[in-house]
Amino acid sequence: MNLFIKLLGTGVSLLAGYVGTKVVDTVWEKSTGNKPPKDHDDVPTTLRSALTFALISASVSAVIQVLANRGTQRAITRYAKTQDVV
Repeated sequence: MNLFIKLLGTGVSLLAGYVGTKVVDTVWEKSTGNKPPKDHDDVPTTLRSALTFALISASVSAVIQVLANRGTQRAITRYAKTQDVV
């Protein structure tokens, strides 16, 4: 069961990362009026906008990773407590 919880935590983390990326892209596009700067775009971007986007994306990614890890650890701890009771 411990392995199942870890795999579930990984899946939740991946899904949250995907949703977080889409939210950051949407907010960036709504606030600036431009598509997010990505390496495959043909649209020239300034260094300032690329660095700002990278900083925001990394911050959101770090928060998602920490929350997913904490949630997984909480689930493992809760499972271990209930297993001891039974």
